[in-house]
Amino acid sequence: MNAKWELSLLYDFYGGLLNRSQQRVVELTVNDDLSLSECAELLGISRQGVKDALDRAKKKLCSYEEKLSLLSKYREEQRALEEIAASAEHIRALSSDDDIRELSQKIQTLALSIYDKED
Repeated sequence: MNAKWELSLLYDFYGGLLNRSQQRVVELTVNDDLSLSECAELLGISRQGVKDALDRAKKKLCSYEEKLSLLSKYREEQRALEEIAASAEHIRALSSDDDIRELSQKIQTLALSIYDKED
């Protein structure tokens, strides 16, 4: 997966645990897609200062994920919801019983609505 996308996801889960300057650097470089130089100019610090702050933020975010696994658990839940929706669709396709078809449609709709809410 793209390193910036991965960092953005980690930031979504753990960004509140970073100090304010690290949050700002991640927001500018990852979410706003500014270069280190552009970020440095905006913050009034050196490019190396931005790089160091970003490196420290990445290290902290990865450390939080290693300990808490929130992103991993989220991804597992998303895969499970996709599988539930696909299984419900398969049941509906195989069944000729209207009640079973209706219930499997409800299951699929619920799984997809939960999946969509979490994205």
